[in-house]
Parts: sequence; C-alpha cells; structure tokens
Amino acid sequence: MTGVVELLKARNQTVATAESLTAGLLCATIVDTPGASAVVRGGLIVYATELKHELAGVDQQLLDEHGAVHPDVAIQLAEGARKRCGADWGIGLTGVAGPDPQDGVAPGTVHIGLSGPGVSTVRTITLSGDRGAVRSGAVEKALVLLSEKLLVADAGNK
Repeated sequence: MTGVVELLKARNQTVATAESLTAGLLCATIVDTPGASAVVRGGLIVYATELKHELAGVDQQLLDEHGAVHPDVAIQLAEGARKRCGADWGIGLTGVAGPDPQDGVAPGTVHIGLSGPGVSTVRTITLSGDRGAVRSGAVEKALVLLSEKLLVADAGNK
C-alpha cells in the first residue's frame, strides 16, 4: 500500500474507489498508509445492486442484463468513483466471495476496473479460499493493477 500512496503523491494524483465485493476494504487498506490523506478522495460502498446504479452511475440496463458481477460493471464502477469523488484514478471492484455462486457466477470470480488518465481497463481474476481470502486477494490485486499502470505511465514520461 505504501507504494501506491507514494506513486500517487509523486504524481500529485488522487484515487477513489467503488466497492461491492470488498465493501470498503480497499479504501480502508489504502488509508492505513501514513500520508494517504494526500491522495485518497473517498469511496463508495455499493454492496446492494441498486446502489451500483444510484451512487456509482452503473448503467441500469447493464445490471438488468448481466447482473452485478460483470467486467463492464467493474469499469463503470471505476469511472463512477473517479467522477463522483473528483479523483484522477478510480478503482471498481465486483465479484463473488462465496460460498455460493451469484447470478450463475462462481465464487472467487473478481472483476477489477481501473479508470484514470488515458487508462480504462478491466482485469478478471479467479481467487481461491474462503470469503476473507477472496476479499483480501481482490484488494491486493487491485493495488497491483493500479501500481502497474502508475509505473507504466511514469516510464513513459522519462
């Protein structure tokens, strides 16, 4: 987490989250780092499907057709967090922690959306373990994705 905060500080950029699967764990993890207040704008906890639309602006038709656990939902969550919180970067997380499938999607399926300057991407991963392991693994992978994109952008500016 320290790495993400330092990378954002060096770029004078901010981040916001829209979290379903992780219910605020990602934002809480980032703010555990001293100095995070300089880069974290806030987060939306959109655990209930209707809140994905109402708070994060996820397209209602997308939710109706594909359910809450879909790659396009993750990117729209990221874009919604970025826009609604006024951040440079937005991260959206949706998935199934288990133990049961949701809308036909297997436990351990996680979609991570990332929206930022010149970046709009989704990474889909499959994690194993209990609910806690899936949620903490999703947080770790979301931070890795953001770090990778920040480092690539930095390398391109040298």
